[in-house]
Amino acid sequence: MASVLQPRKEVSDGTYTFSSRPRPVHNRPKYREPDTEQNDGHITYGNIMYDRRVVRGNTYAQNIIPTVAQPHPVEIQRQQEARRRAMARKRAREQFVPRTPEALKGRMHADVQTELYLEELSDIIDATNVECQTDAFLDKPATPLFIPAKSGKDVATQIEEGELFDFDREVQPVLEVLVGKTMEQSLLEVMEEEELASLKAQQRVFQELRNAELAEVQRMEERERRHREEKERRIAEQKEVLEKEKDTVEKIAARAFTKHYLADLLPSAMSTLRTHGYFYDPVEKDLETNFMPWLMAEVNNNLEKRYAARELLDMLIHDVTQKRLDIFNQLEPK
Repeated sequence: MASVLQPRKEVSDGTYTFSSRPRPVHNRPKYREPDTEQNDGHITYGNIMYDRRVVRGNTYAQNIIPTVAQPHPVEIQRQQEARRRAMARKRAREQFVPRTPEALKGRMHADVQTELYLEELSDIIDATNVECQTDAFLDKPATPLFIPAKSGKDVATQIEEGELFDFDREVQPVLEVLVGKTMEQSLLEVMEEEELASLKAQQRVFQELRNAELAEVQRMEERERRHREEKERRIAEQKEVLEKEKDTVEKIAARAFTKHYLADLLPSAMSTLRTHGYFYDPVEKDLETNFMPWLMAEVNNNLEKRYAARELLDMLIHDVTQKRLDIFNQLEPK
């Protein structure tokens, strides 16, 4: 027969006690559930770094406001805005307050007493020493222990041995679960180690096979490269031989054509040059290019001088004749 314990508080001899009914331990999963599943009946914990109740920095001289008494951020912003407007109004009033004009150059303002009665200002403060004797402090008596008043009724329950909890029977499933979980975890770790060792062995074999294949591929690539270079070298040599043969044939053909073409080239060229006047007599060429132009220039100069002298003589004769005709006309009787 299982009995149920109700919460009990006893204050018989000044000691506070509390007891509650036993509760079974919940079987929690091995891994943590997502947040969406935890919220369906489980307690979720937030990050305390974002909690305003957590104080950061120096806490010696801080006035910590309880969470309940902390104002809303909107209210704080409204108070700050009101304080800012009040300061702006105060500064505006100070600007419009009439002030004493500035002193003239070479002068300065001084505080003077303008009351009707003069008052002596002195920095000496009158002080008087007074002594008194008090009784010594008495020791404070010890504070009596606080014993709350008794309330309610005392209730007791008798539980015989073996009725409430049998350790051997209750601990057996827990022990089986612990041993089973330990064995299962151990087997899983051993299997994981064996699997890792097998994977490492396979990886090592694969790496060796891959290295061998890479070496074979490099060898084949090197052989293919040598074959390709040899082929290209031989093709280049064959092309060079063909080009040399072609150049030789072209040179022989050009030499034969040149001989055939130049057989009558010299006589025809000489005759053509002679016909076009490239072969001339130096004396004749000098006469034609130097003497004859000079001679014609001198003749033209002499003719121009002769024409000028004749025109001058004609003008003189015309002037003399005109003068004589005028004199004759003046002397003729009317």
